[in-house]
Amino acid sequence: MFYRLAEQHRQFIRDLVLNLQALAIALENQGYMASCYTCGGELNSASFMVSLADNHLIRFLVSDYGITWTEMRDDRELMKLEGAEAINQLQELANLLKKASVPATV
Repeated sequence: MFYRLAEQHRQFIRDLVLNLQALAIALENQGYMASCYTCGGELNSASFMVSLADNHLIRFLVSDYGITWTEMRDDRELMKLEGAEAINQLQELANLLKKASVPATV
């Protein structure tokens, strides 16, 4: 049972890293400065960063050891979330990107 859970966790982390890479590309295409760095080819960790405005930075870290969302403005930490709450904030960022890319209809 525990081996199965460990493998499911590894797959979850890989999926999350792949989605972070895609989000970074989508944000760059919208004109934001974004990056997603991974260590090695196994996709077991990533560091995602995006600058939303002057001095407004989001950093999302994922690894086997945990998941964190850190939002900073003017080099001060505004918010730090972990686990599911961090992933929820990431979804909010993705939702904002979707809204920005949908053309307005009149």
